Amino acid sequence: MRKYISLLLLTLALASLGACGRAPELKGTRLDPALPAPDFTLTDHTGQPFTLSEQQDKVVLLYFGFTSCPDICPIELSNLATVKRELGAAAADVEVAMITVDPERDLPERLAIYVTHFDPAFIGLHGEPEELAPIYRDYGVHVERRDMPQSAMVYTIDHSGFVYLIDKAGRWRTLYAHNTPAADIVSDLRILVRE
Repeated sequence: MRKYISLLLLTLALASLGACGRAPELKGTRLDPALPAPDFTLTDHTGQPFTLSEQQDKVVLLYFGFTSCPDICPIELSNLATVKRELGAAAADVEVAMITVDPERDLPERLAIYVTHFDPAFIGLHGEPEELAPIYRDYGVHVERRDMPQSAMVYTIDHSGFVYLIDKAGRWRTLYAHNTPAADIVSDLRILVRE
């Protein structure tokens, strides 16, 4: 795990150095070279299997969040809904999927209500904790349960808030930090859907 995260951090550092002195091709944090996106199969919010490698005819925006998130997740999903709207016809070549970081509460039925509130085409993904743990590790996602005994929520989940862009060839190309402007993501997607 540490080796993979170290490799990712080194790749991100080299990508930012390589961008010095020339206009970046993509506005997100580029992985240069792009890495094969770690594959996985989870259950989508309709109860059907979703395998990342089977989405290779589309660009995938992958987000890790949860339905009880009070702030970052709804902001990020609203931003991604704006991205899809601004893409117009090109949105047909883009898949947005949120993998839950709270499998205890985020059963497929709950994910269905939540993600489709932002966009009817969004996909909510669920798995058992033992299925999700290696996916979190492979993508370097921090997930930590924090008990809140004085709250009606009982607990919350602290998690990283990145959006991962996987191209049509199944390569992890770009990483977006929380609050990346929708226009930047749209710009990158317009390039990548044509590849």
